[in-house]
Amino acid sequence: MSAISEDSVFTSLKQEGPLAVPKSVVIDKTFSPESRLWVKNICTSSTHITKYRALRSQIFALLNISHFKEIEALIKTPQCQQEKSQRAYSLLANMFDMQGSNREIEARVNEYARTADAVVNSLKEKILAPYTAYIATTNEIAVVNNPIELILIMFNDRYHRKARFEARRKLVLMSLAGSIDQRERETKIEDKFSKFLNFLNCYVWSKKQKIGEHDIAFLHSIHREDNFSCSSVKVISPKELKNYSTGKGIKQTLLKRRRFTVRDKDIPIHVSVRKKPPEAKVLKLLRKNQKNPAVAVDDELGLMAVLDSMADIKTFQNHLTQSAAEANSFLALENISDSLSENSLYRSHAIGSSNKTPMMKFFARLGGMRVEFIIHTNKSWLNYMYQKDVAHDEYEVKRFFDSGVAELLFPRKIFHLDHGKIRNEMIQLFRQHIEGE
Repeated sequence: MSAISEDSVFTSLKQEGPLAVPKSVVIDKTFSPESRLWVKNICTSSTHITKYRALRSQIFALLNISHFKEIEALIKTPQCQQEKSQRAYSLLANMFDMQGSNREIEARVNEYARTADAVVNSLKEKILAPYTAYIATTNEIAVVNNPIELILIMFNDRYHRKARFEARRKLVLMSLAGSIDQRERETKIEDKFSKFLNFLNCYVWSKKQKIGEHDIAFLHSIHREDNFSCSSVKVISPKELKNYSTGKGIKQTLLKRRRFTVRDKDIPIHVSVRKKPPEAKVLKLLRKNQKNPAVAVDDELGLMAVLDSMADIKTFQNHLTQSAAEANSFLALENISDSLSENSLYRSHAIGSSNKTPMMKFFARLGGMRVEFIIHTNKSWLNYMYQKDVAHDEYEVKRFFDSGVAELLFPRKIFHLDHGKIRNEMIQLFRQHIEGE
């Protein structure tokens, strides 16, 4: 479901509808032509009316007012703003179950604001890097973390439409960040992540390696001209690297590999343990059109592994089960899907993903944790990295635009961006980077 569809839960950010940020703000003229037109538009849908009333109630509760006309006085009275802010922090502390002194609560809310800013900054660094100047947040909004100040900016006609939208957007993103933080505290996800790493180091990886030690290897691969899929791959050592040719259609990809031991045999494995930053979890909620933080938090524990062969993958699965038993825990594998085997096909339902992506995927339940495992062979992992219409960089671009998040965060009416054109440009840019053109 698109984040900008009729069923979007982020109605306040949609710029196609009655809650769109207007070019100018008039809050002291109830019967103006603009107000009459707005009322006419919002009354076309009972859902719009309900959402508007809920949003209005939240604003009035935080500002401790009973009518929009009172906002004008608040804007002009900094002393009143300070008093309202202290009360608002107390309300937000109860809402997000925050404990601590006033200073600690304010610091946590400031952290939510930094996460909101990080959402935009992370997009500037990669998916929208060529358009940094277009999407950069207005300085006056970037430096404000106080929710009361942000609300008042939304109603202050001294601020440009873009700045007023950014203030509203920051409040929505702060709310999502707060919900995610609360869910993480409730589920003790940080403790579970530490526990999972400890399990891997104590029971899964070879004791011959120190914690954090890796063996360096390279995948020398040759790729097809039509779709850049991997046609052949060979594991080579750093010393052998100079003996292998480079050029168009040839990649040399570094792997940092750990080892696990089965019957005195060390088997190499490249591992990436998932730990998403807060801004990535906020973006996931936007893509999923969800405000339920469990959607972003409850699959936090995950591991992606790359092994040399299917035989090594099966050995690793068995080794996991035995390692869990050594740790005094039964291990159950759930939701197993395998598209690495011959004649199988991965059926993805994720926006922007491709059915051409082979992998083995399952969830392992052990020690009070549920961990997602994604397993690749060297060849399938290279395809996941480089193949046309499959590569993860392309997938990130497609899901950002196709889910409606690009339009939600940077509406074209305000930021003057052609998202369809940018989507195709960025996919082409990543293809050029991957293929070395």
